[in-house]
Amino acid sequence: MELHAKLRGKLQITSKIPITSMKDLSLAYTPGVAEPCIEILRHPEKVFDYTMKGNTVAIITDGSAVLGLGDIGPEASLPVMEGKALLLKEFAGIDSFPLALKTKNVDELVSIIRAVSPVFGAINLEDISAPRCFEVEEKLQDLGIPVMHDDQHGTAIVVLAALMNALKAVGKDLEEAKVVVSGSGAAGIAVGRLLTCLGYDRKICTSVKEIFLVDSSGIIYNGRKEGMNKYKDEIASITNKEKRKGSLKDALEGADVFIGVSRGNLASREMISSMAENAIVFPMANPTPEIPPNDALAAGAAIVGTGRSDFPNQINNVLAFPGIFRGALAAKAVMITPAMRVAAARTLASCISNPSREKILPNALDKTVVPKIAEAVKRTAIDEGVVRG
Repeated sequence: MELHAKLRGKLQITSKIPITSMKDLSLAYTPGVAEPCIEILRHPEKVFDYTMKGNTVAIITDGSAVLGLGDIGPEASLPVMEGKALLLKEFAGIDSFPLALKTKNVDELVSIIRAVSPVFGAINLEDISAPRCFEVEEKLQDLGIPVMHDDQHGTAIVVLAALMNALKAVGKDLEEAKVVVSGSGAAGIAVGRLLTCLGYDRKICTSVKEIFLVDSSGIIYNGRKEGMNKYKDEIASITNKEKRKGSLKDALEGADVFIGVSRGNLASREMISSMAENAIVFPMANPTPEIPPNDALAAGAAIVGTGRSDFPNQINNVLAFPGIFRGALAAKAVMITPAMRVAAARTLASCISNPSREKILPNALDKTVVPKIAEAVKRTAIDEGVVRG
């Protein structure tokens, strides 16, 4: 509180050039500024070359699903959005600006984002509740610049990288793993889609053997009516092949992996004990995990990773989104594709050459990670041809 009050937020606008003479003024403003305006009018794509657009990301939220806090509204969400902008600048050299919007209407959100898009080179959707977040992202894929909802894809990418290395450390294979995901909001659905290759080319994506998604109404299965929407129906059609019903406790019996993207204190020691040998437990709810890490380890978990920085194996989106946006901007990409996301996950996993039970991901402050992910994302975008001419 002292830090935020003293600074009055974490961001400020700074000038790239000093104005110390009339010549400076004439170049930066009138009359010199007219020339790039005319050039952009003639060749609109040059806005990326003559303005801030080519290296600027909008961080857009409605404050309806702020991590660990829920629906707190646009004003209260602003400190989080400022923090996100700070991380993009610190880790990827990207200028970004938070836009907290006072509306939860999907069409209105889409309309506003389209209207402000001329200023930005990419859009980072943040902390928008499900299922609206899926709809907003889907409706903006024709914007001509990358649009990514980080709560979905950033989470899924880091989880996949962590899971690949954790399984390697305990001697298990991804395609033989049985996985339980607690939570079926933005993060849960995105993790489920990536681990089943739903929407991904199976030439580049490896599906787990079995996966169960669990929400507040229990295990999701095909044909369930309570608490469903079209995105849950879609994932239900390819998961839980045996149509198992019941609670999180029922889902975890015999599972190799538990991924928690829901809320704190949902899992007990008894539930973890019922999992398979060398179980992997990722209770990622913040600030309180689904089960305390020490409890999970005491119950027999071989590897535990959380979303917190004060426990080993932090599974943090900051390992993914700066590099993804850096690579997308460098490639002049018009979208962020599934192949670009898989490339990011595999590159992140490769940053740890010999994964161990105590080390499955790089430290969140490791600044060697962003250039590696950025290069992989850039190369994939160019190979796919999803770049401006």
